[in-house]
Amino acid sequence: MAVEWRDGAAVCVDGAKAGETMPIAAIAGRAAFSGGPIAAEVGLNAAGWLPGFGVHICDVEVDPETGHTTVLRYTAIQDVGRAIHPDYVEGQIQGGAVQGIGWALNETYIYDAQGKLDNAGFLDYRMPVASDLPMIDAVMVEVPNPDHPYGVKGVGEVPIVPPLAAVANAVARATGVRLRDLPLSPDRVHAALHPEG
Repeated sequence: MAVEWRDGAAVCVDGAKAGETMPIAAIAGRAAFSGGPIAAEVGLNAAGWLPGFGVHICDVEVDPETGHTTVLRYTAIQDVGRAIHPDYVEGQIQGGAVQGIGWALNETYIYDAQGKLDNAGFLDYRMPVASDLPMIDAVMVEVPNPDHPYGVKGVGEVPIVPPLAAVANAVARATGVRLRDLPLSPDRVHAALHPEG
């Protein structure tokens, strides 16, 4: 039996019930008795979007005795299309950068020998807070998107990715040692700086 969606209703287009319709309210009302949830799938080739671009610059200080990394200065430069509300755009860039810095330096899941998560709560899962970081300098480069009526581009996704490389490169430059696993937690940095134990 083939069904098509027309004017807010499912229409049977094949078989003995061809032409019968069932509006969405009736479908939803019978969903509990149909054997499963209501699901839909759609494909879309979106027009009018442009990819975002960003460059991040990070200065760090690494304590060789503890392996602790301190971010001294962080600058995120990003093509934002047209910043309709610059304060909000700046906040998105800063928030994404902080999340990425957390991934780079200390966010990780820790499991015990039995596979139980040891840091399941916010007291034990270490995320950066305002006192851990300097002010994130956000530099907005406005190149309006010609295919969008307001010239905007998405800004929240771009700044999450570069901090991992920016922080890792800064730590490598500060220590002379390239670490290849994230996060660059103090224990890992210390071990890399003191391979003899």
